[in-house]
Amino acid sequence: MQKVLLHPSYFGPVSQFVAMVQAEKVIFENEDNFQKQTYRNRMYIYGANGKLQLNIPVKHTGNKSQHQKYKEVRIENDFQWQKQHWKSLQTVYRTSPFFEFYEDDFAPLYYKKFEYLLDFNYHCLEVGLEECLQLELDVSKTEEYIRNPEDVTDGRILAEAKSKIKHDLTPYNQVFQDKFGYLNDLSVVDLIFNEGPNALNYLKQQKLTLF
Repeated sequence: MQKVLLHPSYFGPVSQFVAMVQAEKVIFENEDNFQKQTYRNRMYIYGANGKLQLNIPVKHTGNKSQHQKYKEVRIENDFQWQKQHWKSLQTVYRTSPFFEFYEDDFAPLYYKKFEYLLDFNYHCLEVGLEECLQLELDVSKTEEYIRNPEDVTDGRILAEAKSKIKHDLTPYNQVFQDKFGYLNDLSVVDLIFNEGPNALNYLKQQKLTLF
């Protein structure tokens, strides 16, 4: 694909990173309204009891009918969510082949306080793409909301946690696979900690259907 339009997510699913890696140019939707039930503030990892959801708490406007811009959504830092998420990642992936290799890249995200969710997610993308995958992409951000994009593949659905579109990705070894089998399309952190430097090659080889 030449250009792809995506929502910045909290270490989004593997399918979202497949779209990024295989695109010639990545455009991030920077002007949309915040939506619940998406990977904007959640990710799924492989826990000891199966699929584990990690949520970032956000502050609400108080007006339920009022739409709030994604870039204006603040993180609710009164909860110790960073400590909880980092402990979960350490507990789950400590025995994975490459956790220690990337640990120092991830740790700062869970010790520094971030005010805005979108800002935090862009930092997550930097860690995932640049530091872990060693990939420099041609990236831009929208300056207005694009309802019906032209000359670009609309991959924003990849941020929808409840999407009915399933992506059959090639299985790779996972920490608790012997207990529950392979779990498809988890957060990219699962791929990175299990596949390490081979993660980039894996992403390049996948076939992705967006429609």
